[in-house]
Amino acid sequence: MKFRNLAIAMISLAMMQAGWSLPAAAATRAAASGSEGTATKTVKKSSKRSVSAPAKKSVKKRVSRKAAAHHHQARRVKVSLRHDAAAHDAAVNSAPLQLDAAGLPHLRSTAFLVMNQNTGHVILEKKSDSVLPIASITKLMTAMVVLDGGQSLAEEITISEGDIDTLKGTGSRLSLGTRLSREEMLHLALMSSENRAASSLARHYPGGEAAFVAAMNVKARMIGLTDTHFSDPTGLTPANVSSPHDLARMVSAASTYPLIREFSTTSERYVQIGSRVHRFGNTNSLVRSPDWEIGVQKTGYIREAGRCLVMQAWLMSQPVIFVLMDSEGRYSRTADAVRIKKWLEAAGPQRLAVATGKENI
Repeated sequence: MKFRNLAIAMISLAMMQAGWSLPAAAATRAAASGSEGTATKTVKKSSKRSVSAPAKKSVKKRVSRKAAAHHHQARRVKVSLRHDAAAHDAAVNSAPLQLDAAGLPHLRSTAFLVMNQNTGHVILEKKSDSVLPIASITKLMTAMVVLDGGQSLAEEITISEGDIDTLKGTGSRLSLGTRLSREEMLHLALMSSENRAASSLARHYPGGEAAFVAAMNVKARMIGLTDTHFSDPTGLTPANVSSPHDLARMVSAASTYPLIREFSTTSERYVQIGSRVHRFGNTNSLVRSPDWEIGVQKTGYIREAGRCLVMQAWLMSQPVIFVLMDSEGRYSRTADAVRIKKWLEAAGPQRLAVATGKENI
């Protein structure tokens, strides 16, 4: 067998020197019948040159593609967030102003009231005596009671198990054990509607949450809220109820507190919680709009209340109170506010000074 292989190799060499070649099958047999060790070494060397190197390049390409995919995904998330914000603003600002036969705007809120705060004239209203759940509008009263209590705003208070929402199951970035100043908790409760912050403020009130809720109801009576009742400091329970008339009075009272005006209209805030810094944004996109001058505001939502919004906003140098309750749709409450603003501005200052026949609040 060795002699045959040697003969074939010699013939092959002679033919190559003469410019000829063996048939493919014979060449294959010659290669196949060579030394296994040599063949193995050749394959290994060949693998290093033609397999291993491209494999490394392929791995690099895969890693590179994976990194690019992550980068692209991150960009997509950022773009998506910007797109969502832009879509929200576009949807709100482009809210069509449709008027009924009486020349009043069509709104998607079930109950509402618009009032000139200076004169008490009701400019626009529907079901303004209806008693409805108010969700996180509650936190305006929570803030007034905290500030009336006179406790140190610099004192740190802690989030504990008693602040966890077991009724609606809402989450929070204020984890158990989070310590923030009373002022910071108040800021987050008003700006970002942080339920755990509002709950913690009530628990750290003299006498605890029960005494705090009692103080909320006393305050309600003191400022003339006859349709209003509070059962908790967050608004998560539908037992917190009021009417558009009462809420207009409550917004007017809240607007006399400088800190409530400031905290409720801050567009965003960065807060150090543990080792991380968290961004908290305002739940009302209108505070970021250059078209609005908002003095105080609060949003609210639970299923039983729908989407709610109360504001004091300055229009044509007049403080106007907006109360929008039980709006349907994601953007409906802010879109209704935009519609009302367009309607008022279209008629000029005279509309703000004329009552609609309703008694002054």
